[in-house]
Amino acid sequence: MNNIIKVCGMTEAENIRAIEELGVDMVGFIFYPKSPRCLCERPAYLPISAKRVGVFVNESKENVRMYADRFALDYIQLHGNESPEYCRSLRNNGLHLIKAFSISLPKDLQAISAYNDLCDYYLFDTKTPQYGGSGNQFDWNLLNRYNGDASFLLSGGINPYSAKALREFHHPRLAGIDINSRFETAPGIKDVERIGRFLDELRSL
Repeated sequence: MNNIIKVCGMTEAENIRAIEELGVDMVGFIFYPKSPRCLCERPAYLPISAKRVGVFVNESKENVRMYADRFALDYIQLHGNESPEYCRSLRNNGLHLIKAFSISLPKDLQAISAYNDLCDYYLFDTKTPQYGGSGNQFDWNLLNRYNGDASFLLSGGINPYSAKALREFHHPRLAGIDINSRFETAPGIKDVERIGRFLDELRSL
């Protein structure tokens, strides 16, 4: 595993700072109004060393570009039904993309090939009626069927007890993990100690 650690759904300045000091690689900010973790206003602190990822769901390209500029986003994570053409347009604007795919059955992997060469990373999450954030894990063995070129982040239900399972999961395109709701004290507020212990265990195994 390439060990990219992404912590998603952050909202509060000092919490962001404390998580960044753990040495995580990416911090995600959700700009989806229906999410309980939606970032409604700019926090007083934004990451300096960790990459900034903006998460959008079926948002207009104009708004995505506006947020990318305003928050100096390093990556745009698309968590809705965005088309390959939509991704190509943003990429042509110089934006770096992470496209999320919800997985519960083998057929859910079929749509991915249409996004070849359009994304820096894919993100594989658990299929839910909403767009992510379920706290549930899908069957990672389904990803044995994924043989695309883009590396991916593993998401969906990763919790403080997942370290051993993560170390035992192998895939040539696995780039890292994305953690969110299972490490919170409240929506948008991460448990810094719990994440720190989890990262220590992940790195020591």
